[in-house]
Amino acid sequence: MRAETKDWPEPVWTCWNYWIAVPTGDQAGVMEILGLSASRPMTFAQAREMIDTDAHGDPDHRHQLSHVYVSPEVDGHTLVIGPWCDPCDYERHEDVLRLCRTLSARYGQAQAYYFGEQGDGSAWLVAEHGNVVRRYATTGEPGDELLVLGNPLPQEQALVLQLGLPANLATANDEEIDEWAVEALYLAPEIAASYGVSPLALTQDTVVRGTGVLALTPYPTDRQS
Repeated sequence: MRAETKDWPEPVWTCWNYWIAVPTGDQAGVMEILGLSASRPMTFAQAREMIDTDAHGDPDHRHQLSHVYVSPEVDGHTLVIGPWCDPCDYERHEDVLRLCRTLSARYGQAQAYYFGEQGDGSAWLVAEHGNVVRRYATTGEPGDELLVLGNPLPQEQALVLQLGLPANLATANDEEIDEWAVEALYLAPEIAASYGVSPLALTQDTVVRGTGVLALTPYPTDRQS
């Protein structure tokens, strides 16, 4: 397929990035759990163009929640990319949590991420075997603290140690908390890479099997305006 269509893997990213990562090549199974329906094949280049267009559209227009890009198997993972995957969105976060728990019950793990390329923050949700291991958001938006679940991941702990901050940030002073918050804005890609595959770091060396698709989400059409 790759030799025929020249659909070489490339980074799929824009200023604001949202994705779910599942350690499986079972694209159809992932789509079934998420309630997605395939629309048409889509290359990596087309996916990047779509994601970029969505990101720079009207933020009050929820049409971008109606579709996602579902990757072929990339280094043993399936990626689902688009704002519908946002683990910290005021409307989507509980549904994304539920879906990641369900995916992880079937495939062992599932993660959801948000990353603002221009210092607009990070969020991560890690689920394993049907349970939420961690959810954390540092976006500067009201309510970030209400999303926190579980204990800090090793990558969070390593950053705290690197910055010389108290191991328990609950005991940190305001200056130390601000220092953590600034550095943690950029942590999502590192966490994603440590768990397997990030759409921001795909290359022509990425092992690909199958075909990516544009998929329609079950987001209600009467709420897309």
